[in-house]
Amino acid sequence: MDKIAHPSYRPRLVDRTLDELLTQLPGLMFIGARTIGKTTTCARRAATVIRLERKVEASAFEGDPDAALRTLPEPVLLDEWQTVPGVLGAVRRAVDDEPRPARFLLTGSARATLDRDTWPATGRLVRVPMYPMSMRELTRKVDGPTFFDRLAAGEELRVASDPPDLRGYVELALRSGFPEPALALSGEPRRAWLESFVENLLTHDVEQLETSNTRRRDPRLLRRYFEAYALNSAGIADHRTIYEAAGINKVTASAYEGLLEGLLVAEQIPAWASNRLKRLARKPKRYLVDPALAAAALRIDEAGVMRDGAMLGRIIDTFVVAQLRPELFPSKTRPRLHHLRTAEGRHEIDILAELAGQRLIAIEVKTGGAVTRADARHLAWLRDEVGDRFLAGLVLHTGPRLFELDDRIVAAPICALWG
Repeated sequence: MDKIAHPSYRPRLVDRTLDELLTQLPGLMFIGARTIGKTTTCARRAATVIRLERKVEASAFEGDPDAALRTLPEPVLLDEWQTVPGVLGAVRRAVDDEPRPARFLLTGSARATLDRDTWPATGRLVRVPMYPMSMRELTRKVDGPTFFDRLAAGEELRVASDPPDLRGYVELALRSGFPEPALALSGEPRRAWLESFVENLLTHDVEQLETSNTRRRDPRLLRRYFEAYALNSAGIADHRTIYEAAGINKVTASAYEGLLEGLLVAEQIPAWASNRLKRLARKPKRYLVDPALAAAALRIDEAGVMRDGAMLGRIIDTFVVAQLRPELFPSKTRPRLHHLRTAEGRHEIDILAELAGQRLIAIEVKTGGAVTRADARHLAWLRDEVGDRFLAGLVLHTGPRLFELDDRIVAAPICALWG
């Protein structure tokens, strides 16, 4: 066990929310992919850090977790709790006995136990999702309201100084939001780190989600499925399209998709539903949580992305959503991400954020920089359909200018997300 200081800590968007929660809540559980900075964020708030992946530290908790917890200075950080699942019961009992604030911080990089009906920490631990770092976090621009709260309050967007061009956005996307490659590596070392991460993900990390009751995955087929998934990140393709491209059947594909989502590197954004608009498609959009993982899986660099128009669009869309995810949990307006597509395909909106009170922010993503009013036609259609529920529409593009397109609809460079 140890206590960690981080003098060069890179602030996260969720930090202020965490400090507020810990003034009243006894425990928080941080959920996110491996190596995205959960432990670093939590260790700054912990008096004791227990790394349960280390056998020497896990042994006491495997034998008698209640006794092991009882003597530790609080707050206690239990890192990678899923390696000793019995610790959850001990946390539950401790909180039941003394529900005072700021007692426990738990971090995990797998969703194995969380989705079970018998999960023992219901009502004791509040879940906090964490994701790879956004550009706001990488550039230390985390002060002030979230992107969604700013738009809901009617604030104007600002363009970052020296906005990137199209290739610059691709370079930012392939830089990754995982802290180590994004902040400490470049060039060949960064590429090697990301490819090694994918390899470990598909061989070692999946083992923590497999049980004696699950069918053992074939690493070769899992890699093929991951590559097919990466090719379709940000797509609305039927799942069949993905698993047929990988050469596997539906049952195997469903298991593999569950593994990727369980490891928190893949996520579905559901289709938006409305009683007013009846003919809406129901298929989700599938995303990898970091566009650099797609590039690493497919062994493609910036030049390769620029040569492939379809891949370019998917990488940019995946990058934009990767900027929005870390803004969700800290937002006072409680947004949820969706996409919209009518059943006949006449109208399609890339990203639709539904805020508390059923208010809507609609976003289209364009890889080009020359935006016209025609690019906002789907946003204008939705605005006219839902009326006052429509707060704002954005056409995010790779050009340098921010300008108005229509009532409550603007064209904005993608960098306005962190400007």
